[in-house]
Amino acid sequence: MKKSYPSILFLLFLMASFSVGYAQELNCQVNVESIQIESTERRVFEEMEVEFAKFLNDRKWAEERFENDERISCGINITLESQPSIGNFQATVQVVAARPVYNSTYEAVLINFADRDFNFEYTESQPLDFQPNTFLSNITSMLGFYAYMILANDYDSFENLGGQQYYEAAWQVVNNAQQSGFAGWDQFNSVRNRYWWAQNSIDQVMEPMREVTYEYHLKGLDLMAEDPETARTNILEALKKVQAVNRAKPRSIMIISFLDAKMDEIVSIFSQGNLAERREVYDILKALEPAKTEEFKKILEN
Repeated sequence: MKKSYPSILFLLFLMASFSVGYAQELNCQVNVESIQIESTERRVFEEMEVEFAKFLNDRKWAEERFENDERISCGINITLESQPSIGNFQATVQVVAARPVYNSTYEAVLINFADRDFNFEYTESQPLDFQPNTFLSNITSMLGFYAYMILANDYDSFENLGGQQYYEAAWQVVNNAQQSGFAGWDQFNSVRNRYWWAQNSIDQVMEPMREVTYEYHLKGLDLMAEDPETARTNILEALKKVQAVNRAKPRSIMIISFLDAKMDEIVSIFSQGNLAERREVYDILKALEPAKTEEFKKILEN
């Protein structure tokens, strides 16, 4: 199995190299790219990296106690695109989270999500306050939203539907921000924003996608070292569920996010093993993502 994926290699490197210094649930590296911003005061961008990481890593987001080696590896890469006024930033962000695979040194990507509406206000030495039931600022609401979504996906990967309370917490953050006027929180301007990702996560029609997270990881990847044939069979069954959900809600954000995180990994997993299964996986992926058909042919080459 491949150890990394070109589209997210940078963030995975940051996650792996980040020193352990916190005792909460997340082990998150924040990177702020500010090359497009014309400013002589660069300290604020360095401060963003430090303070956003502290906000995510120092705060307790879950009820359970996490040991240091249980903390969730994640990374947030913020690209500042413009500064319309002092302290006001238009940006995009890539959020990545991973979980360890049993009996291996491999970490599987759980989330690889691009947010095109990551716009916020921040000035030097600004306190980062957050309340789960109140909208205080767009930056803390966005960071809090991603903390909950990272936890929810991680819990779902170890226990069937185990992340429910954290999906509900993320949905509450969305509801709090509905009247803020900031982009990304409403259902009208995009089908690939925070609103729809959270809505998909609590939609009963999409619940099989959450079951896929459990079956793919715990019944698939975690078995790969000791029983690769059974692991591949279980992953194939999970992919059939993805296909069924896609028929009900074509190209929903939860399906797109799953494919963004898993496509390279699936190609690697099924580049060996039973040829009949490989052909079935190829057909499923080709139907889900026709534009990547040439890439999927690697599954059939061996």
